[in-house]
Amino acid sequence: MPEVRPFHRDDRDQLTDLVNAHVAAVVPGVSVSVNTVLSSLERQPDEIVTDPWVSERGTLVAVEHGHVVAAAHLLRYGADAEVGASYRDTGEVGWFVWHPPASFRPDTERAADLLMAACLARLARWDVRVRRASGDVPAPAVYGLPRPWPHVRAVFERAGFRHTGDTEVILVARVADLPRPPARPGATVERTVGECGTRFTAYEEGRAQGFVEVDTSLTRPERLARSAGLADIGNLRIGPGRRGEGVAHRLLADAADWLRLCGVDRLLAYEGADDRASIDRLLAAGFTELTRTDRGWEHRP
Repeated sequence: MPEVRPFHRDDRDQLTDLVNAHVAAVVPGVSVSVNTVLSSLERQPDEIVTDPWVSERGTLVAVEHGHVVAAAHLLRYGADAEVGASYRDTGEVGWFVWHPPASFRPDTERAADLLMAACLARLARWDVRVRRASGDVPAPAVYGLPRPWPHVRAVFERAGFRHTGDTEVILVARVADLPRPPARPGATVERTVGECGTRFTAYEEGRAQGFVEVDTSLTRPERLARSAGLADIGNLRIGPGRRGEGVAHRLLADAADWLRLCGVDRLLAYEGADDRASIDRLLAAGFTELTRTDRGWEHRP
């Protein structure tokens, strides 16, 4: 029988390999370091709003013949008034990863189900108001429950989790493929510090027409072991009017020039699956759909 137990520090390399196997199925050429995985078990520095609300954390692993074949990280949010209402007194399977069955590991599905049972038992002991689940491993663009993880989805659904949230489309473009529109008389683009990265704002005759923000800090060495040349769009806002697509192309062109100077060759973007206009705008600018991810899972047995 597989053994389900708390994570030990000696598991760190196998756990990182397991996490990276799941990351690689979502984002090409990305892997995280052992230190990144270990740090994420203690806190989530990027979640500046929700991380301080976490009152308890726990990491469980399923071990079979000395190998970590499944792992899960759990979060318990406090019940204090300072905690946001939607998070207050909730428990979450922050992420859950496991090796699909193989000829040399035929029983990993049983290990995954045993691990999920242990997760639900932990949430029951915490006696939380709501039980939720996600797949937010510490890597860029890996959140919710990505479509390349059908084996994880199967474990969630067998355990009684249901998708209750929205679906997002993750897109990617080669920076070299982004548009290079000709200059327009009276049109300028200004580069400033933005909320989610470097901001490029398009102006025509002195009036702002829209802006895009690109984050090039995804490849900080303390975060990732391998992801050279990756950035993402933090915000893309275009004013109303028929020129929206042209403004977007001009903004992306200026951002692309900046990204080339930064050594970035791939750019990620995220849009709600229902926002067809924004998706079409990005597709027209040279992006392609990378995958989809389903956010918001609740335990409803």
